Amino acid sequence: QVQLVESGGDLVQPGGSLRLSCAASGFTFSHSAMGWVRQAPGKGLEWVSGINSAGSVTNYVDPVKGRFTISRDNAKTTLYLQMKQLKPEDTAVYYCAKDSRNGEYDYWGQGTPVTVSS
Repeated sequence: QVQLVESGGDLVQPGGSLRLSCAASGFTFSHSAMGWVRQAPGKGLEWVSGINSAGSVTNYVDPVKGRFTISRDNAKTTLYLQMKQLKPEDTAVYYCAKDSRNGEYDYWGQGTPVTVSS
């Protein structure tokens, strides 16, 4: 079965950095576009970033452009999100998700919490 397991979330000070990882299994990772979605406390889901199956095309929501970098290692079936210059408004649970090819995500991980606070 499809499994997505995120890790790397932590408490970090403003201006700090974190790298999130998402270990994928149960499907052909190298054939699937992937993404990161976050949910801040008391708010709805916000798409953060996406990457195509080859890793050659990436997209970001405006507030994270220039600070976050999505990448993938298809040999290790792992998705990453490098986050720099973190701000308190980046505080959220971060989920990795598998693209269904229909414009939606069909599988989600359990999430990893990121807290940006001094």
